[in-house]
Amino acid sequence: MREIPDALKGRLAAPVTTMARAWRLTRVDGRSFGFTDHDEALTFAGTTFEAASGLSAGEAEAALGLSAGTQEVEGALSSAAISEEDIEAGLYDGARVECFAVDWSAPQAHMLLEVATLGELRRRDGAFTAELRGPEAALDSPRGRLYRRRCDAVLGDARCKVDLGGEGRTRRGVVSGAGAARFEASGLGAIAFDDFAHGLLRMTSGRAAGFAREVAGLGEAPGEGEVAISLVEPLPFAAEAGDAFTLSVGCDKSFSTCRTRFANHLNFRGFPHLPGLDTALGIAKRDGLHDGGPVVL
Repeated sequence: MREIPDALKGRLAAPVTTMARAWRLTRVDGRSFGFTDHDEALTFAGTTFEAASGLSAGEAEAALGLSAGTQEVEGALSSAAISEEDIEAGLYDGARVECFAVDWSAPQAHMLLEVATLGELRRRDGAFTAELRGPEAALDSPRGRLYRRRCDAVLGDARCKVDLGGEGRTRRGVVSGAGAARFEASGLGAIAFDDFAHGLLRMTSGRAAGFAREVAGLGEAPGEGEVAISLVEPLPFAAEAGDAFTLSVGCDKSFSTCRTRFANHLNFRGFPHLPGLDTALGIAKRDGLHDGGPVVL
């Protein structure tokens, strides 16, 4: 059972309510913001909660047991608090949100109601609605592995064990033609385009520094020694000429690529010999070969 602080009990028993809601939002980069639906700023718990500048309560629904409830907060996009650019850049994805009940006439009388993470954000007409996910939502997350032919490891992680620091597997380049989803780059040297498709591009300088995107493909560029790089998803901020980046080799998660490009087939984390639907639904044919051999060589 939740214990209500003594300072708050008396306020709740008063004939006139002076209660407000407050939220402390902590982004993944560690920056915190405080908001309240009261008409004046409140200061408590080491944070100043700004009035009418960021969040207000939306619809909430709870249920008994371990099923995940639903709760939303609404707010306006403003350069002083929450900007559309920061949301687009993913700075609020998975942010920690602490919800407080507070007596606005005596802010020291407050109580932490719950801690949630920021889920889906919907933006429209200069405003946004954010879903709050409580700890029960983690119970809905998939567990275990899927049986499929392609590898489910991340290239270079502890399960994959490929050393991306090996010779030629990570290159450094400089942007020569600006763009967010496609741009020209130089300084990569002689490079096999197919080897770096599905690779990872990470910006190391400029406005987009720290952001990484999967590479869709590479191609020839007009400038001498330049390469055109296309990304699966655009960067949150366009790369400008002179911005530096690193580009690591890619993998299409197939067994043949793991074996021929990385000689890493003993660590392959897929099931390349798993029969597909064509085998499961197939019928015996007089001219077919059914010797029990592997589907993928």
